[in-house]
Amino acid sequence: MKIAIASGKGGTGKTTLSVNLASYLARKRPVVLTDLDVEEPNSGLFLHGRLKESKEMHRMVPSWDSNCCTLCGLCQQVCNFNAVIKMGDRVMVFPELCHGCYACSELCPAGSLPMVPVKMGEVRRYRVDGVDFIDSRLDIGQEQAVPLIAQTLDYVDECFPDDVCKIYDSPPGTSCPVIEAVKDVDFVLLVTEPTPFGLNDLKLAVETVRGLNKPFAVVINREGLGNADVRSYCEAEKIDIIAAIPNRREIAEMYSRGELLYQALPEVARELENIDAFLQRLAEEERA
Repeated sequence: MKIAIASGKGGTGKTTLSVNLASYLARKRPVVLTDLDVEEPNSGLFLHGRLKESKEMHRMVPSWDSNCCTLCGLCQQVCNFNAVIKMGDRVMVFPELCHGCYACSELCPAGSLPMVPVKMGEVRRYRVDGVDFIDSRLDIGQEQAVPLIAQTLDYVDECFPDDVCKIYDSPPGTSCPVIEAVKDVDFVLLVTEPTPFGLNDLKLAVETVRGLNKPFAVVINREGLGNADVRSYCEAEKIDIIAAIPNRREIAEMYSRGELLYQALPEVARELENIDAFLQRLAEEERA
């Protein structure tokens, strides 16, 4: 089963849930945790293990060959992202704007825009206490997270069979990186907090996963903070709340030290068990 842990905003506790749930489930079955927040991955702050593989990831962008170019301008016409522009007697390529669609390269009658690889980031694979942990990191200065997320997902599928539980710590928000991270998963866990900001962004996240036709449920983090509006909203929308992690100073202190919560706090372990039981029922229903 592929499970994305997402939210409508940053700071709700996606990574807290991801690392603790992955470690908790790994005591029972094989688990792969992948940090897809490639612009700011931080799951590795909580999981320290043996590096098994490091792999550079590249995307393809056009490179202008002035020797065979006829300056026809077709490349500029077919580029929807203004990444290729004809200016006088030269063609300028802006790799930061290129989406790698190959249109300019494939349609160039002179073949003057061959696609070349450009390093965009790195994927590292670790083994940590029964968890296979994948850390995907975008290079500084690279603007586009989506290509690296897509290649990281392919890497996970190539390395691990379908029957392994795959947990994806997704980027925050509801923009293109989130869509790429959740579009092919089996289930989405939306993490929120019981505050007006949490509710506002939960609504955006719910609208997004419903638009993608993905089954989902909600996990409330920092339960006891704020008000009951999130619970009222979920009840009105018939959304399952399958766990609620309490708002406790001990949790904040352990988080700041990069420690897993469930090993020391039974109340957190109980909530993770609730999530596990829910996912197990879901898997049984799908098999039936």
